[in-house]
Amino acid sequence: MRILNWRRSLCAALLFAGVSSAQAADVVVGVPNWPSAAATANILKVVLEDNLGLEVELQNGTNPVIFEAMDSGSMHVHPEVWLPNQTNLHNKFVKSKGTVRMSPNGVPSFQGMCVTKATAKRTGITKVADLADPDMAKNFDTNGDGRGEVWVGASGWASTNIEKIRAKSYGYDETMELLEMDEALAMANVDSAVAKNANHVFYCYTPNHMFALHDLVILKEPKYDASKWKIIQPTDDPQWLEKSSAPVAWDLAYLHVHYAASLEKKHPEAAALLSKVKLTTDLVSRMTFALVVKKMSAADYAKQWAKENAKLVDSWLK
Repeated sequence: MRILNWRRSLCAALLFAGVSSAQAADVVVGVPNWPSAAATANILKVVLEDNLGLEVELQNGTNPVIFEAMDSGSMHVHPEVWLPNQTNLHNKFVKSKGTVRMSPNGVPSFQGMCVTKATAKRTGITKVADLADPDMAKNFDTNGDGRGEVWVGASGWASTNIEKIRAKSYGYDETMELLEMDEALAMANVDSAVAKNANHVFYCYTPNHMFALHDLVILKEPKYDASKWKIIQPTDDPQWLEKSSAPVAWDLAYLHVHYAASLEKKHPEAAALLSKVKLTTDLVSRMTFALVVKKMSAADYAKQWAKENAKLVDSWLK
């Protein structure tokens, strides 16, 4: 009986400690799995703590998980929502349910397919549709199976699903193996291919440090046409791939901070600050360069960034 009571007391103590720890933070910031989002999340933590005296916790999560958590109030901030990539989540929680707010200041971003300049010269590839040609695809075959390989993004990215849709729409899902892996590994593969003078094709976007490191060529595509851009995400329909089509270039994307509407009552000063966060393409590119190339920790970089950009931070507080 004493052992049983001891175990019960221990479980109760651990449960209480867990609840107390979870409730200790005033603001919980989600951290998606790409460098600029990690940098921005840490920057927001430093700014909120240093200027508003709030306790801020960081929690890793995918886009759907962070949005659901903002809806329930267990998380409060998504540092970098890509639109139109996460349009389905934005529409559900911002437009329909009204439980999430969007900061109006977006950072413009390009998305597409890239090769190195040397790859373009060796293979003659100029456009995305060329990848549907079996003879062209063989130029990117590294394992001898007759199909090329192309990195389409990391697991959990909405853009990864869209790139799968685009591969089907252009027809290169039949000639190319669509590789899904962590961005750090994918970018290391680009570095390796450059060093070995090997052909390489991959999903690319700005803001990103790769354009500063390598001479890249963006593959051509038909211009964006809203009537031809029909995207359904897996969270909305199990037949998303079959029902979707996107045989054109991406529209210009924008990166926005999103935050839980509940913050407006819980910590209105934090909500006001988040609504005024404004970054630039150059600033976000420098973030990825610092974390990926210089190998700085996101926490250390955030502290340095906040000091160097004090005037910008002040503008968020007005």
